[in-house]
Amino acid sequence: MSADIAETPDSDRDGNAGDPNFMTSLARGLSVIRAFTERSPNLTIADIAKITGLPRAAARRCLLTLMQLGYVGTDGRTFFLKPKILALGYSFLSSAPLATILDPLIEQVSGTLQESSSAAVLDEDEVVYIARAATKRIMSVGLNVGSRLPAYCTSMGRVLLAHLPETELDAYFARVELKAFTERTITNPDVLRREFERVRERGFALVDQELELGLRSVAVPVRTASGSVVAAINASTQAARVTCPEMEARFLPPLHRAAEEARVLLVRTPVA
Repeated sequence: MSADIAETPDSDRDGNAGDPNFMTSLARGLSVIRAFTERSPNLTIADIAKITGLPRAAARRCLLTLMQLGYVGTDGRTFFLKPKILALGYSFLSSAPLATILDPLIEQVSGTLQESSSAAVLDEDEVVYIARAATKRIMSVGLNVGSRLPAYCTSMGRVLLAHLPETELDAYFARVELKAFTERTITNPDVLRREFERVRERGFALVDQELELGLRSVAVPVRTASGSVVAAINASTQAARVTCPEMEARFLPPLHRAAEEARVLLVRTPVA
């Protein structure tokens, strides 16, 4: 293991140089996998190197290793993920009680509202979807389990950020670039902090066309018995069909019911 770390002088970029328990080659392989997205499903070695910051030779070795294991394929010029990669995500979903609990609940929300509903957790600076029930595609980019979005301009992200300890929130603002996705996107840290206060006071977050024009979403926290926020669930719709006041009046009751049912179930199945 120590030899693997010594193999690459650029391991400093991971912030773990000198840690005898850190396997650089594994970290590199995971960064290569994460480089593939819906918008970039086919990538060259040069693309991978640019996205990950790895040397071309290291990117090539990672890709060839993933090919031999059946996780990556190639057309001779570009590389792409193969279906076997889904087994990695399934391992999480099949072993995570939170995802198992929330999946049927958001199906109920979606069925009641006839709108898309999702559940997400905070992972570093983004929300990652752990359950989703979609009735129709309402965004230009399709969302599925495993999809990631910026936390500050999404309803579930705001719910989760609003309940972070103050020191963690300060660190978040210190490192995150607040990019405007639409003319409605809030990018002022002070204004966002006031939004988070409103979220805590009201018990929900409503985001109106800040991530994408035409998209409205409302989210509520999922709490454990002790009151800790471990996830968020939402319902989203097209702005042309449903007003913000209507979302509060019609969407919040089933979301709150689902969140309360999740809290009861989490008492029986504690989440680490």
